[in-house]
Amino acid sequence: MSTDEVESAYFRRTSRWKLIVLLLLVALFVTVLVSLNVGYAQIPFENILAIIGKQIPFLNGAVDSSLVLPTEAAIILQIRLPRITAGVVVGAALAASGVVYQGVFKNPMADSYVLGVSAGAAVGASFSILFGAGIALFGFRLVQVAAFLGALFAMFLVYNISRVGSRVPVTTLLLCGIAVNFFLYAIVALLEVIAGEQLHAIVFWLIGGFSNVLWADIWAVLPFIIIGTVASYFYARDLNLLALGEDQAQHLGVNVEKVKQILLIFASMVTAAAVSLSGLVGFVGLMVPHITRLVIGPDHRILFPASTIVGAIFLVVCDAIARVIATPFASTLELPVGIVTMLAGAPFFIILFRKKKQSYAL
Repeated sequence: MSTDEVESAYFRRTSRWKLIVLLLLVALFVTVLVSLNVGYAQIPFENILAIIGKQIPFLNGAVDSSLVLPTEAAIILQIRLPRITAGVVVGAALAASGVVYQGVFKNPMADSYVLGVSAGAAVGASFSILFGAGIALFGFRLVQVAAFLGALFAMFLVYNISRVGSRVPVTTLLLCGIAVNFFLYAIVALLEVIAGEQLHAIVFWLIGGFSNVLWADIWAVLPFIIIGTVASYFYARDLNLLALGEDQAQHLGVNVEKVKQILLIFASMVTAAAVSLSGLVGFVGLMVPHITRLVIGPDHRILFPASTIVGAIFLVVCDAIARVIATPFASTLELPVGIVTMLAGAPFFIILFRKKKQSYAL
């Protein structure tokens, strides 16, 4: 293939990738807008756009919000928009870290909780709910801080146990992660046994949801998620080379151990921040990268951003369903979004996988 043909093929590929990302961003915007209209109180789309437009600098003067009721503005800005924003942030974070874990471990069963991050967060949150409910630390809710620190502690524990000299074998890391997960979840089970009246709060946190998310909670975790996600994307090429095998990647100039360490730190930081905000929302980090890979292919340069956006869309849709699915039975009842992600996601993945299984590649 000549140089011109190679450049032409690269241009067509990058143009296609840009189009995919643009279409996914449009889909995310539409999903968020529709989700803002979903709920017990129906608010017209024109009022929603007026409320949002009033919050945008340099645009608010041109927006007519005279027909917007104060209660409508309060519902959008203080109730629906924070939880939808949390859904975007957490969905994107879990999907992005899932791509990294599956790329580093070259294991289709790897997800954003594989290094004990979920179990560590569960222990931290359960302890704080049981012994310090309602306490704030540095202006943040103790549950959020404890879950974040517990998740990071579990990851570093697993990593250091798995170290063999200057290397960290992938198989050893996975096995240690499984062992630490079992141990930490045993502690969570013990805390549930002695929880008493706090058992309901612990169980709901473990399932995952956004019912009590505040803007302050989102701003607290957003820097960690943005930094970790953006930094991980710069290693997309290295993830492509790791897929060829560690020896091959080493020959092609990748410092395998250093890259694995950096990616695992960033992915675990992103996961810890996400679960500290939402609780243990399942399925997203495991299945969304697979679903995206089945549709657009295994190249991490497009797989990573596409999975990040698809994860955000998926979790916002699931949260909208969780808010209204129980409304016919009780107007104040809602399901935790973690239940909806597992019930809705698994059958969809199975159907898609059966249709695409002949062309599947990690």
